[in-house]
Amino acid sequence: MSRFSLRTAFPRTPNPLSQAAAERQSRGLPLLDLAETNPTRVGLPLPDPDLLNPGAQRIRAPSHPPTDADGASLAASPFLYAPEPFGLPSAREAVAGYLSTRGVSVSSAHVVLAASTSEAYGWLFKLLCDPGDTVLVPAPGYPLLDVLARLEGVHTRPYRLPSVHGFGLDAAAVEAAIDARTRAVLVVNPGNPTGHFLHEGELQALADVCARHGLALLCDEVFSDFAWDTGTGRVTTVAGRPLPCLTFALSGLSKVAGLPGLKLSWLHVGGPTSLRDEALARLEDVADAALSVGTPVQLALSGLLAHAPRFQQALLERVKGNRERLVAARPEDAAWDVVPAHGGWSAVLRIPLQPGEEATCLRLLAAGVRVQPGYFYDFGGGAYLVLSLLPTPEVFTAALAPLVRELTA
Repeated sequence: MSRFSLRTAFPRTPNPLSQAAAERQSRGLPLLDLAETNPTRVGLPLPDPDLLNPGAQRIRAPSHPPTDADGASLAASPFLYAPEPFGLPSAREAVAGYLSTRGVSVSSAHVVLAASTSEAYGWLFKLLCDPGDTVLVPAPGYPLLDVLARLEGVHTRPYRLPSVHGFGLDAAAVEAAIDARTRAVLVVNPGNPTGHFLHEGELQALADVCARHGLALLCDEVFSDFAWDTGTGRVTTVAGRPLPCLTFALSGLSKVAGLPGLKLSWLHVGGPTSLRDEALARLEDVADAALSVGTPVQLALSGLLAHAPRFQQALLERVKGNRERLVAARPEDAAWDVVPAHGGWSAVLRIPLQPGEEATCLRLLAAGVRVQPGYFYDFGGGAYLVLSLLPTPEVFTAALAPLVRELTA
């Protein structure tokens, strides 16, 4: 009889919330989904489809057409195959140009393309960890990180983000979580779903911890373009920063341009020169074994990134407007509150301990509104709900009345 690995033995029993949502759907009942996180399903701007049209690419060929490593032009056809472990030079230059709009200067030689940030995480876990090693991850945080680590035979250890000041980072809590097999610290900036941006002091303290313990710093920056305000002292990227530890900054088209289906992400490798160069040399072998990023999306990357500001402006207007509607709908004497945040696509509500997260979510489902419980994201020290701010204003506004009613009951 065939045997399967323990790393793929994930629980299959649907949780009560999934069962209740599926039952409601099977009965054909309407649902106002405040757990929607797909930017292509909520009416936000999409780029010109011709960007991925081979004929249009030929007609609109750039003045300096993309080339492979030998200098051969790739503008003639997106069907030509010129495999590059780190991605086409023109696409890596487009990423370096995008990072320059954030006030940092980086070399495209330090940019590595992957098909998704999930794949990039897998590469980094292979690079940094042997089976059984550990990576520190934030709690609360995104549950996918645990899955990705497990699939690589790597363990995660949480470090708590204190609820004071909206779940900011505490470098002392990170250091306390380090054990003998810890190889890296992962930080999400801004936090998902907490929306807290790293501050300069937090980053410097964290980099010092990593340097003293010989750990790499992995910074997931997929939401960093989406700040709701212009507060000072916030870190938007670790790319190009002269930090004393090996650093990896991750992002991609999924969030930057709202195009998760095009399957292109990137990571920037930084830190002390010797560590950075060794990491790049080893990553080249890892990436060369996959060669996962398609040529057409690489050729179109410059145009897709040119579309990003239009998408980001529309999305920021959406999430800021929905957050303002949420805050305005809260009664002054309410027993629940909206947790302070700096950016991202989500809102976190602190709710009473009774009747609790799951019971509240089930009541809201019965009222036709879907939200997520805080335990999905490993919140602790209270009861929380997580709401997506992506839905259209019409859907979000319609959901507010039953939301407030159930939270007040």
